[in-house]
Amino acid sequence: MLEQQLVNGLTLGVIYALIAVGYTMVYGVIELINFAHGEIYMLGAFFCATFITALGLPLWLAIPLAMLCCSLLGIMIDVVAYRPLRNAHRLAALITAIGMSIFLQNLAMVIWGSRPRAFPQDAVPAVLAQQAFSFGDVTITWLHLFIFGITFSMMIGLYLIIAKTRIGTAMRALAQNRTCCQLQGINVNRVISFTFALGSAMGAMAGILVAMFYNTLYPTMGYVAGVKAFAAAVLGGIGSVPGAMFGGIVLGIAEALGAGYVSSLYRDGVAYAVMIAVIIFRPSGILGKALVDKA
Repeated sequence: MLEQQLVNGLTLGVIYALIAVGYTMVYGVIELINFAHGEIYMLGAFFCATFITALGLPLWLAIPLAMLCCSLLGIMIDVVAYRPLRNAHRLAALITAIGMSIFLQNLAMVIWGSRPRAFPQDAVPAVLAQQAFSFGDVTITWLHLFIFGITFSMMIGLYLIIAKTRIGTAMRALAQNRTCCQLQGINVNRVISFTFALGSAMGAMAGILVAMFYNTLYPTMGYVAGVKAFAAAVLGGIGSVPGAMFGGIVLGIAEALGAGYVSSLYRDGVAYAVMIAVIIFRPSGILGKALVDKA
């Protein structure tokens, strides 16, 4: 029982980590909590399902196309909603982020309706959903392994982009001091747009994986997932990419254990409880650093 709950929690955790990375990347670069990121996660699932059902595309082609659409949408959100408020009070940008979240959620209801719908399982290879391995009391499907493989591959790719590329160096420099970056000739807006595109692609992938795993998608699915991912980012240390990964995994395991040994009614409350506890006892997060005023 414990081992199975740990597997389920790890599956949830790596998905939360994908979403949380998008939050923490944007915050690290422009110090903005992008509350519309949960809706990017939701739209990734809807885009993928629509490409399969309406256009007849195979899953392997629908997934990258949905990620591309969400990346472009992330750039559009930055250009339209956040860029004009770059030098405004943080509260103005925060309110705009909440407004954008509500707008995208209602737009999805207008386009796809408000009722839950099933993910097109005919497009999912049967081996992923039907074949499983049993190790004692633990059951692992190929879909579990697919989720682990995709998420860890994307995490490694993200690390290589941030640590080994020029744009990654610019992102890290921008997180340290925007004014100095501008003086050095770095195109700040381009770097920020790339950050939104990268984080949105990872959020879209998370939405697709959840829709495949639970075989359902609905326009409000991004709200709860977004809150949990934000809690994961806070837990690990907002602004820290390794912290977001760690926080997502810890939160997923905590949620699975809470649902398995206490009650499934409290599984959503775990995220809120963890976030409140971290804010009270360690505001900078487990792997985060204490905030200092930048010169």
